[in-house]
Amino acid sequence: MTIGARIAQYRKQAGLSQEALAEQLGVSRQSVSKWESGGVMPDLDKVLAMSALFGVSTDALLKETPAEAPEETPEESSEDLPEPPLAEETIEEVAEEIADKIAEEPLAAAAEPPEKSEGFPAPAPQAQTPAPGKGKRLRRVLAAVLAAALLIAAIAVPLYFGGVRETWWALNGGKVQYPYVLVSGMGGWGDGVGINATLPYWGAGTGSLAEYLTQEGYTVTEATVGPFSSAWDRACELYAQLTGATVDYGAAHAKAHNHARFGRTYTEARVPQWGEKINGGQRVKINLVGHSFGGATVRLLTALLANGDAAEQAATGKDTSPLFTGGKADWVHSVTALCAPHNGSSLTCILEEAGGLLTLDSATELLASVVYAVGGLAAPADETYDFMLDQFGITGPVSLQEAYDIVTSSGTDNVAYDLSPDGAAALNARIGTAKGIYYFSYAYTTTRKGALLGGQVPLTGTLPVLMPTAFAMGSYTGTTPGGIVIDESWQENDGLVSVVSAQYPTGDPHADLPEDASAFETGVWYVAPTRSGDHGTVIGLQAAAEPTHRFYDTLFEMIDGLRR
Repeated sequence: MTIGARIAQYRKQAGLSQEALAEQLGVSRQSVSKWESGGVMPDLDKVLAMSALFGVSTDALLKETPAEAPEETPEESSEDLPEPPLAEETIEEVAEEIADKIAEEPLAAAAEPPEKSEGFPAPAPQAQTPAPGKGKRLRRVLAAVLAAALLIAAIAVPLYFGGVRETWWALNGGKVQYPYVLVSGMGGWGDGVGINATLPYWGAGTGSLAEYLTQEGYTVTEATVGPFSSAWDRACELYAQLTGATVDYGAAHAKAHNHARFGRTYTEARVPQWGEKINGGQRVKINLVGHSFGGATVRLLTALLANGDAAEQAATGKDTSPLFTGGKADWVHSVTALCAPHNGSSLTCILEEAGGLLTLDSATELLASVVYAVGGLAAPADETYDFMLDQFGITGPVSLQEAYDIVTSSGTDNVAYDLSPDGAAALNARIGTAKGIYYFSYAYTTTRKGALLGGQVPLTGTLPVLMPTAFAMGSYTGTTPGGIVIDESWQENDGLVSVVSAQYPTGDPHADLPEDASAFETGVWYVAPTRSGDHGTVIGLQAAAEPTHRFYDTLFEMIDGLRR
């Protein structure tokens, strides 16, 4: 157990939150979070204060026994670190070598006559024969003392910093804090869109989440990707923004879907040094957080980084974008999906069937209208909203209707297809999970079992605009054109996404979210207990600031504390 874990353990035993402990100690909540995650060590006065507060000795707070020290495994120590000191020689051997040098030097010096000083006669040389065994005894004493000192240092220093790797990090610039990247869903926007100044996507009425989390000490960026583009196009745009490059949609993909290969250029990387090794060999990784269709976007980006794409490699050879060459699974630390339609949304089936009756041009148009209504927007003004349709040759403002027509003209290369159960199944077939990456999923529900009509009916606290969609999804069953059966298990929903779809992608390894963070494994979706709320609750729509902030504080603290 590390020192940070001990602080967290005693804090919880004392019934204190991180905020409460921070207040008692006169520090920020983020300082407590960094102590517990192992990012920094508390000052001595804070250690003494916590010792008194928790009613334990400083030894109990700071020391760990050898039996408690976790063993390093290949998975636990993925960073390429140099060999620890004393890897080939024992402490005793090193101590004896040092002792020999120390013991020999004074004996040799004593055997040599002193130099003659100018003007004075040199004294008669004295015999300097050491007593039998004296040099050997001196060497043994020195060796024992040095061995004890080295042993204490070898144990105490890693204990102080929380482990061997933590010690190495502390000596080489500190533990790298992984940035968080927030990715919006269909129709969403990031900090590059004018509307974000008046209504932030992340935080909504509670205020900017990025600003709040930045004040809490985290590095956070809100990506801006195509609101109606496919998961593929959005993943390519996200990669270019994070690295500071020109968007490359891939030659094979662009040809198949009849749009340009290259998009706009980003001159500044949102995550400088992403993928590089710094501070003693630590890889700069990112934590991806996607809401709604942003979940599919971050999953596909992660899969492309890890596995690349054979079609793009065949089409462009040495000119292939680094995004499609693979081998970069260790660029991502975690993936978190919030209300994400991992298996698609049954609402697309409902809207497709209802589209003709409502004389709408497409189910996409109706679905997007619902999304904007959730955000409190009748329709975003062209001058404040960037539809990001560069790949289709559109670089200036367009109307909402024009944006719908452009993206749907590409066939299946759009958000509507990827959101359908059939489109989501096609995505799932190529994505999967990757070893070395942690996966978390959070589903919300705004319906309950109907007493009279059966199915699921919306709760009274549901956003008014989501009442009709929640009710429709709560009673729908059917079969998709691709043969996917939408049965009663799909009926519980958050107004836009079924709970069963938001939990984990079909076919991927998954488990319930454990209480013990040490039990987390990579490559497995950890499904949190279903939370109460609708599709907008998790991003702050018609939600209070305190529970919204508490959710992200808890989430980010958990991710920061994950084993590296």
